[in-house]
Amino acid sequence: MKRLMMLSLVGLLALGSFQTSDANDQKKKTPAVDRARRTGQMLDDLYKTAIVLVTTHYVEEDSDLAAGDAFQALFKVMKDKGYHEVRLLDASGEAYDDDNLPRKGFEQAAVKALLAGAKTYEKVIKKDGKRYLQYATPIPVVMEKCIMCHENYRDLPKGQIIGSLSYTIPID
Repeated sequence: MKRLMMLSLVGLLALGSFQTSDANDQKKKTPAVDRARRTGQMLDDLYKTAIVLVTTHYVEEDSDLAAGDAFQALFKVMKDKGYHEVRLLDASGEAYDDDNLPRKGFEQAAVKALLAGAKTYEKVIKKDGKRYLQYATPIPVVMEKCIMCHENYRDLPKGQIIGSLSYTIPID
C-alpha cells in the first residue's frame, strides 16, 4: 500500500493542473462549491509536487522511507484536524494494500471515469447535515523509481493511470 501510494502520488504531478469534469452531472455552479473545487485543485498540486520532490531527492533505495508512507501520515493529520480527507486508490487492479481498494459508490465510479479518460471526477454529497465535495484525480506512472516498490509497473507506459487521489472537502 505504502509503495503504491508513493508511485501514485508521483504520477499525479505529471498531469499538471486539472479541469474538473463531472461524469455524474452533479457539477454545481455555486461560489461555495467553486471554492471547494479550487481547494481540491490546490491540494492536488501541493501533494503531487511534494511527493515528486521527496521521491526525487530522498528515496534512493528500497530501505529508504517511501515518500508514500510519509504522505499517508500527512493525510491522517489533515483528516484528524478536520481539514479534509484524502485517500489513495488503486486503479491498476493490483492493489499494494487492501486499504487502497476503491470503496463502492463514488470511489469506484471515479476510478472507472478516470481510467476512461476523465481529467477529474466529482460529486457534491451531504453527510451529517454538512455538504462536501468529493473530488478525484488520476495518478499516472511518471518516474522510473516507481518500480522500486511496484515491480508490476515495470512494463507500463509512462502516463498509464495506476491510481487516484480521492478528496472529501468541506463546502463552506
